Amino acid sequence: MNMTTLTAATTKTAQTKKSSIEARIDAKDEKDEPRELRVKPIKNGTVIDHIAGGQALNVLKILGISGTTDATVSVVMNVESSKLGKKDIVKVEDRELLEDEVNKIALIAPAASINIIRDYMVIDKHIVDLPNEIVGVVRCQNPNCISNTTEPIKSRMLVKAKNPVLLRCIFCEQPLTDRIAEYLI
Repeated sequence: MNMTTLTAATTKTAQTKKSSIEARIDAKDEKDEPRELRVKPIKNGTVIDHIAGGQALNVLKILGISGTTDATVSVVMNVESSKLGKKDIVKVEDRELLEDEVNKIALIAPAASINIIRDYMVIDKHIVDLPNEIVGVVRCQNPNCISNTTEPIKSRMLVKAKNPVLLRCIFCEQPLTDRIAEYLI
């Protein structure tokens, strides 16, 4: 067999395989059955539910989870929710959150619930809650605020509203409502 014959035979085989795969996909599409993608339950870890739609990536940032982590993480974004309209869900295996992490999550997802999972069972469920004052967690967005200088002062924010979150700097009274995740320390 010469090289031309071999190339033509390989191309024909590839086209046949492609055609049979396309036929199977088309056959599945013709059934019009809804396809459902499910996220596997976790044995141990934390499920953060009722995150405002589109905020899951900010939650991952708060948790220090990037694309290079060894942790098993499931993220579901913009799913229907009767409570929020659209919500995100984050599942992190073999990890329970620290209080500092929960407090930061509460700033960007004030309706979030934190579920602790052990042996596939929810053993504890918390609804996040913001305190009346937040110290050293969010920096003021005013670049001229004394809390953004070299002075040894921690940022201090008053929580004026919890959902949606409205913060006000104690030092300069600058409000902070949008893009809170960008100002987390």
